Amino acid sequence: MYSRVTLLEIDTMRAEVADAAARFEAEVMPQLRELEGFVGAVVLATPEGKGMIITVWETEEAVAASAGLAARQVERFATLYAAPPGREYYELLYADMPEIPVGMR
Repeated sequence: MYSRVTLLEIDTMRAEVADAAARFEAEVMPQLRELEGFVGAVVLATPEGKGMIITVWETEEAVAASAGLAARQVERFATLYAAPPGREYYELLYADMPEIPVGMR
């Protein structure tokens, strides 16, 4: 499996971190779920607005094929960022993720 890691910082003067996460879940996740090879996503954030989005893909080709959607989403969320996000790509070597209760969102 492969992943794309997007490092970002939300401008907390313009948007609440929880609102940005809710917008990602409502607007981006449905589009990601439609893409071939998409496995899942993890969104991490600090109260100060530093964040990381990790998307997981079955193949390296699936990550590459999703690049256009990723670029469009960065543009759509541009007004929320303190600075342009950075992206890196990794091969996923190990994962042991807990089930996240619905109330934690």
